[in-house]
Amino acid sequence: MNKVWEVVKKYAKRYFIDAMSYMALGLFATLLIGTIIGALADIPFLSFLKNNFTVSGVTYKDGIVGIMKSSYTYGAAIGVAMAYGLKKDPLVIFSSCATGAVGAIAGGPVGAYLGSLFGMEIGGLVSKKTPVDIVVTPLCVVIVGAIIGYYVGTPVNSLMQALGTFIENAATYQPVISAIIISVIVGIVLTMPLSSAALCYMIGITGLAGGAATIGCCCQMVGFAVQSYRDNKLSGVISVGIGTSMLQFSNCLKKPIIWVPTILTSAILGPIGVCLFNITNNNSLLCGMGTCGLTGLFGAYETMVVTFSPLKVILILILVCIVLPAILTWVFDFILRKLNLIKDNDLLIVSTDKK
Repeated sequence: MNKVWEVVKKYAKRYFIDAMSYMALGLFATLLIGTIIGALADIPFLSFLKNNFTVSGVTYKDGIVGIMKSSYTYGAAIGVAMAYGLKKDPLVIFSSCATGAVGAIAGGPVGAYLGSLFGMEIGGLVSKKTPVDIVVTPLCVVIVGAIIGYYVGTPVNSLMQALGTFIENAATYQPVISAIIISVIVGIVLTMPLSSAALCYMIGITGLAGGAATIGCCCQMVGFAVQSYRDNKLSGVISVGIGTSMLQFSNCLKKPIIWVPTILTSAILGPIGVCLFNITNNNSLLCGMGTCGLTGLFGAYETMVVTFSPLKVILILILVCIVLPAILTWVFDFILRKLNLIKDNDLLIVSTDKK
């Protein structure tokens, strides 16, 4: 029984942690960068970045921004990133460019993930096993990946999108309960060695649900940054606050009570941000980013500035996603420390320079 459990853990880590983490890197290198370039293109002297251009009779809309955000581009990046992350042979990695693109075109990010995963695993079985490896390996990768990406990825992607629609509707009709659940769950996923950004993008949550997800992620990152200041000083605050709260996951496993302040903060601010301040985010990729490079706030700003003035949006996001998470987490942490449930060095990041 123990051997079976070890095998299950091994492949669960491989397919749901490692593969999805590298999938997220592929998304960041294309969709996220495309979003940033799109924002830069609003500057007059950089507007050429969004200009349409025609090559051989084919018109590419929105220029480099459109290309970076197209399913061809992000799908290919997902395939290559996943194959590289799972340490496949070069031919498998290069061939996964095609399976990721085909999967993305047919079934969105889910199609890219499934097509790339099956294609590279089958390709890995035959790689370097025949004298005509340069033909056999790419054929296996592309054929298997394309079939899975199209015939499996498409219906699964439809189910994921239906789930996203259900979540968005729930956030509209039951905003308080939904905001609590979404804020807490997405925030927890952010801190775990999973990709909350990839998860949100695959589900496709937007609107109020996206706002709740953004708040939950910000609460985790800002909260852990403040909570761990006494153990990690300024370098730790920066690493966690605008880097990733995942740095605290090992400490959460050792002593789960340290996770309580940020989770409570997410549960409180999720509905407050959604119901009182109408925080929304229509960029499903950025919903799961939190304050990582401030990209999560950037996605919310782009969505909300259509309705509110820029200054009002900035003040709302600073208050709900930075100031209040810092204050509430500090209060909960203070109480737990007074009860001797949290102690010094419980949130120590080993690699942090404390000088």
